[in-house]
Amino acid sequence: MKAQLGTLALAVGFAAAVTGAVVAALAARHRDASRLRTVRRFVFLVFASAVAAAAVMEWALLSHDFSLAYVAGNDSRATPTLFTITALWAALQGSILLWSLILTGHLAFATWRWRTRGPDPLITWTAAVGLAMSGFFFALMLTAADPFRVTSGPVPHDGNGPNPLLQNHPMMAFHPPMLYLGYVGFSVPFAMALAALITGRIGEEWLRLIRTATLLAWGCLTGGIVLGAWWSYAVLGWGGYWAWDPVENAALIPWLTGTAFLHSVIVQQRRGMLRVWNLSLLVATYCLTILGTFLTRSGVVNSVHAFTQSD
Repeated sequence: MKAQLGTLALAVGFAAAVTGAVVAALAARHRDASRLRTVRRFVFLVFASAVAAAAVMEWALLSHDFSLAYVAGNDSRATPTLFTITALWAALQGSILLWSLILTGHLAFATWRWRTRGPDPLITWTAAVGLAMSGFFFALMLTAADPFRVTSGPVPHDGNGPNPLLQNHPMMAFHPPMLYLGYVGFSVPFAMALAALITGRIGEEWLRLIRTATLLAWGCLTGGIVLGAWWSYAVLGWGGYWAWDPVENAALIPWLTGTAFLHSVIVQQRRGMLRVWNLSLLVATYCLTILGTFLTRSGVVNSVHAFTQSD
């Protein structure tokens, strides 16, 4: 039953994201206020679908439902409750589910904050881009990275449990979600940057709209890196945070471009300069967060963080 409920939530989220992106694009082209209200409903529906899918997965983990392949591979009856909960982001499929949850949450919060601005194409195109990104991740979970795939063959009595490195320190409950809040938090500023390019409004207005979202994303990414440093000292015994681990460097690179954006945006707001540079920095930051997530979860790089292999 859990597999069916989770898959249904993903299917609803995917359908709502794709339909909402199309409706948002039409609303932006025609400045249609009625369609814009519909777009907001689609955004909240996509967020609700992600919440429902994550809730079903946590239900399956806490009830040790080993009929789901993800639960059988990343949970066991002996796993402490804290690490059973954090098993949601212990492997590839669960990480994409967490990514979708945070992405749609950021998008829903931004939509709620901008609800009084009327049929502004800048806002509507941002919603269209955000919904399109959400649709991509829902599509991944419905195909190549299905977190609700059932176990093939007989249902095992017990599971494998999380990787030992992921259940020996309570920082597992804080470091990865904080890092993802920073990673995914740059999605809304990125979507707004694309909206500014689409509408040709690359002045200072869009920067004011994303100020809070950008500071929140940068702060969470900074916090995630600091928590990772603490964890590495306590668990891995490294002589320093990175020890030039490639995945930790992948977390640092978007932080550097995000920090550069926070500084250079001041120049644009005060003097009207560096407009193209700031757009480029935001696009680069988002692309680097995708790269960092790929390195962390694809297994393409040998690292203490490479907990999964995927085609």
